[in-house]
Amino acid sequence: MASRLEINFIRLLSRCESIASEKRMETEWRLEKYVGALDEMLAALRKSPSKPTPEVLTEYTRKVDFLKGLLEAEKLSSPTEKALANQFLAPGRTPTIANERMPASKTVHIQTMVRCTGEMRDELLGTGSSGKGTSETQPRNRRGLPLDERQSAAELDAILQHQHNLQEKIAEDMLSLARNLKNNTLAAQNIIKQDNQTLSQSMRQADLNFEKLKTESERLEQHTKKSVNWLLWLMLILVSFTFISMILFIRIFPRLR
Repeated sequence: MASRLEINFIRLLSRCESIASEKRMETEWRLEKYVGALDEMLAALRKSPSKPTPEVLTEYTRKVDFLKGLLEAEKLSSPTEKALANQFLAPGRTPTIANERMPASKTVHIQTMVRCTGEMRDELLGTGSSGKGTSETQPRNRRGLPLDERQSAAELDAILQHQHNLQEKIAEDMLSLARNLKNNTLAAQNIIKQDNQTLSQSMRQADLNFEKLKTESERLEQHTKKSVNWLLWLMLILVSFTFISMILFIRIFPRLR
């Protein structure tokens, strides 16, 4: 069961992710203060006797580091630098609260990347975004631009789309490699398990054969001893019989003069 400190940490983390997903003014100060409080609570969680598992602590640290990196990226002046900094951020992998279908930090990451991409496009075209959203103003702005600038915008869109497709392909390749590695690992485990079973059976069979061989050796030794004893007695009897026969022969048939 989660401790009181962990429950408060999760609530504040969910609140920070909610604020980060909204469009904020430059004078917004709450998120930075909340993230600082999150960092202190995370340090207290690590020292708490009822701290969560190492995997959960790692996920909490990942989400707090993501929010801290997000704040640092927003302080950059150039949209290109912001986009580059956001590209290297690592959002959380699991939902913070139960009713999230997708991790909130991942949603924030996608929204931030889209926002930085729009700012880069506006900077390249030399136009500003209005409060009505970029989806309505961009086609209208492009229609009012010269042909070379519209071509540049189209090329930028193509580059961004290519980068997006490339990232998706890399992600799919990594998933495929991870899946293949998992399958190969499972297959190797099964093979090793079967080999261990075969080796155990061979060792048991070898022990049984050794016991049988030992028993048969003892029986053969006993049989050999019995055979030697009977042979020895037989030889003694033959020698005695021969000796007695010779004496009787000499007694019955005296030597000729």
